[in-house]
Amino acid sequence: MLHLLGVNLPDQKLVQYALPFFYGIGQKTSVKILASLSIHKTAKVAELSESQINQLSTLLSDMKIESDLRKQIRANILHHRSIGSYVGRRHAMGLPVRGQKTKNNALTARRLNGRWLRGEKREYSTDNSNRLAYPKPDSPFAALFNRKWF
Repeated sequence: MLHLLGVNLPDQKLVQYALPFFYGIGQKTSVKILASLSIHKTAKVAELSESQINQLSTLLSDMKIESDLRKQIRANILHHRSIGSYVGRRHAMGLPVRGQKTKNNALTARRLNGRWLRGEKREYSTDNSNRLAYPKPDSPFAALFNRKWF
C-alpha cells in the first residue's frame, strides 16, 4: 500500500481508480491529473516510479482536498446558516437544499444535511411542542391579542 498525504492507496488498483480515494477528487479530476503528469491510464499504483510519486504528491498538495475541503464546506454551510438564508435553514432542518421534493424521498437529505453540525444546537427547530398559543407579553403582537374586541 502506498501512503500518500494521509491516504492509503492499494497497490493493485489502477491509478485512475485509486486517486478518487482522496476526498474531493472524482473520476474526471483523476483523469486530468494523469494527463498532466503523463501517466498511462492502465498504470497501477505499484508500477509508479519514485519521481512520478513525488510529482503526484506535489500536485495533490497544491489542491484543496481532504480536511481543507471539508473545513471549507463546513464554513460555507455555517455562513449560510448564520445569515439565515433559505439554504441555511434547509441545512439546519435537515431537508433537501437544492429544490428537491420532500413528499417521498427526502431520506438522503435528512441523513446528509445534519451530519456537518451534529454537536451544535440547531437554530431552526421543527419541534412545535415548546410554542405558546399566545405571544409573550413583551412581543409587539401582545397588544393585539390582549385587546377587547367587543
